[in-house]
Amino acid sequence: MNSSDFFGFVSTRSSVRSYTGQELTPEEVEYLMDCASTAPSAGNMQAWDVVLVTDEQQKERLSAAALEQPHVRAAAALLVVTANYVRSMSRYGERGILYAIQDATIACTYMMLAAHAAGLVTCWVGAFEEEEVKQLLRLPVHVRPVAILCVGKGIPPTVHTGRMSPAEHIHEDRW
Repeated sequence: MNSSDFFGFVSTRSSVRSYTGQELTPEEVEYLMDCASTAPSAGNMQAWDVVLVTDEQQKERLSAAALEQPHVRAAAALLVVTANYVRSMSRYGERGILYAIQDATIACTYMMLAAHAAGLVTCWVGAFEEEEVKQLLRLPVHVRPVAILCVGKGIPPTVHTGRMSPAEHIHEDRW
């Protein structure tokens, strides 16, 4: 793949909120996890974990916790990506909290791109009641939910949202 192919690939990925209801296969889930496991991580501590949610009642409860976003309940699967502080704090102390969040974020991004490559659609959900999600998923105290990744089969939009010019993000040598 050359750089033009890669740019074409990433620029056609978009957030999809409309799903067909068709389930994911175990192979598709395994592929997403395999790709996520290749993500870079601080000190290779891999301070992230995923809770796979396919149960309809649990998706309904998570949708409620995600401010009633309907696509959370409609997706075939939810990959709740979490930061596991203990893994990175064992090496990096308090700074490990940030590293765990970064690790989880990068792994989730890899899952999103892997899903796009596999012909699946996704929507990253960051708006949710954190404590409610922690309780619903029975997360240990040292694990923080970072994102709910909705995954499934759906119809990508034909028109993509505009983006700021890359030049608007660059500050040379200082702000």
